[in-house]
Amino acid sequence: MIEDKNPQRTSIAQLGEFGLIDHLTKNFEITQASTLKGIGDDAAVLDFKDKKVVVSTDLLIEGVHFDLAYMPLKHLGYKAVVVNISDICAMNAKATQITVSVAVSNRFPLEALEELFAGITHAAAEYKVDVIGGDTTSSQKGLIISITAIGEANEDEIVYRNGAKETDLLVVTGDIGAAYMGLQVLEREKQVFQVNPNNQPDLDAYTYLIERQLKPEARKDVRTLLHALEVKPTAMIDISDGLSSEIMHICKQSKVGCNLYEDKLPIDPQFINVCEEFNIDSTTVAINGGEDYELLFTISIQDFEKIKANPNFTIIGHMTQESEGIHLITRANTKIPLKARGWDALSE
Repeated sequence: MIEDKNPQRTSIAQLGEFGLIDHLTKNFEITQASTLKGIGDDAAVLDFKDKKVVVSTDLLIEGVHFDLAYMPLKHLGYKAVVVNISDICAMNAKATQITVSVAVSNRFPLEALEELFAGITHAAAEYKVDVIGGDTTSSQKGLIISITAIGEANEDEIVYRNGAKETDLLVVTGDIGAAYMGLQVLEREKQVFQVNPNNQPDLDAYTYLIERQLKPEARKDVRTLLHALEVKPTAMIDISDGLSSEIMHICKQSKVGCNLYEDKLPIDPQFINVCEEFNIDSTTVAINGGEDYELLFTISIQDFEKIKANPNFTIIGHMTQESEGIHLITRANTKIPLKARGWDALSE
């Protein structure tokens, strides 16, 4: 929210499309053995030999998925990569390559795109994925980013959403809800800033929540952790739209019900404090917030002993017969039907 009054501005038109591509992609390095040809030809060439290939894509649109009033472009580039890699992790696969496509209006100078691509470059290095292509074009509506992620796995390693069984345990990584409350803090400070631009926010009390919103991390470590424990999930999904929505996706595709226990939800102390400050029910936020990019998965009850003491995982419920429905069991032991109130990109 601190504006540089004299930023350097280089018009993108000075470089032209191909000059811009060369300029923005010069720092990408090839690190994956499966990348035979990356940027620089009509198409990338990949060789996965006996591995299966998994592919996922996401579209991020200014004003819908992000607000540049408080989202730094470098963070946006990083997050754009992470949210796609998270989908690959949710298949129990290893991300190996991404493509990056950007549509940009003439209000963005070259320096702005350099910041965006610095974030993309950092994420690519952090997650050891090759940037192998994409597209650039103009936009009349601001900034649009589309990233496609590609990954590999052995056929017997891949985990789908439709494998959960009755009596399976429901497990989540990390903690949930923090990203949503980070967004609420940023939105509040944006409103204050618009009324008084000289009032700079003090965000020290919200650092964890804001980081979860602006710089989330994909759980690339979970695949290795589970392999070491000799546990293969029966179903898995990443938490992008909210815990309740993701549970319902697994239940629908696996044809099972679920009991989710309120007192088992893993939530951070800073999250609880800020929910109280905003006078928002912490359970409601935890199960509906979204953008946590943690992994939600089911395991056979026989694997309980293998993960029960592991600090990376929390058992939050169990699967039931489909006819029993999907419920939240409250701390007062009341059974409430679970509803999907998380993010819906096409809602009114």
